[in-house]
Amino acid sequence: MIVGVIGAGQMGAGIAQVSAAAGHDVLLGDVDQARAEAGKAGIAKALARLVSKEKMTQADADALLGRIQPVADHSEFAPADLVIEAATEREEIKRAIFASLAPHLSDTAILATNTSSIPITRLAQASHDPARFIGVHFFNPVPVMGLIELIRGLATSDDTLAKVEAYGRGLGKEIVHANDAPGFIVNRVLMPLINEAIFALGEGVANVADIDTGARLGLNHPMGPLTLADFIGLDTCLEILRVLQSGTGDPKFRPAPLLVKYVEAGWVGKKAGRGFYDWTGETPVPTR
Repeated sequence: MIVGVIGAGQMGAGIAQVSAAAGHDVLLGDVDQARAEAGKAGIAKALARLVSKEKMTQADADALLGRIQPVADHSEFAPADLVIEAATEREEIKRAIFASLAPHLSDTAILATNTSSIPITRLAQASHDPARFIGVHFFNPVPVMGLIELIRGLATSDDTLAKVEAYGRGLGKEIVHANDAPGFIVNRVLMPLINEAIFALGEGVANVADIDTGARLGLNHPMGPLTLADFIGLDTCLEILRVLQSGTGDPKFRPAPLLVKYVEAGWVGKKAGRGFYDWTGETPVPTR
């Protein structure tokens, strides 16, 4: 299968890596060739670490990279059997990508969105064919996390669902099926937890380290909610909460004021070097 991935950032590069590892040829695109090349370079760096730890051979790493081709234009996705959009969590950006892709996709190509919260039926309206449109939600970091949420829209065909499920299982991922409701399964449950941790921090209930340690040891979570928020990206968390609030009309999803302030300051987590932790050193240090 030829898999196209639009968005060469952390999520898109991860999807490209696991797709190539499963033997698929991958077309990796972004806003320009330079961004796509940078995405592939990031994958190469990640593979080099695996090779140095003897978790992968150099030959396998070279073969995997050889299956990833950076592309500069949406017209180059014409040969793809499956195209996965992994752009930022903003509906207008995703819709613009779908509109640009539409003239170039084949009559059998499937278009998937890696949205973590935006309704699939609504996004499908901007796609080339709602019957061949589906939500496929990967989790970060993609090569490590073993789950994919599949979300079919109102018009998604059985054939589309079956093909994308087979693709996901071929990556070695566990598949769960969610109805087309705001936040789907995981973020519907996770975001209120993260948001409440930020409310607690902003109200002075405890500091960053104690909130995270309390959740890790008291709830037996692998990492605290504030650490996880930094990994996800505080801007992404804010966008998801806003989708949940507008989609459900429930005030319990109102974003914590401190989250809004951090995003406005550009302190959006690990990718920016600062969020609830300072990520610029060898080990993260709480900022509050």
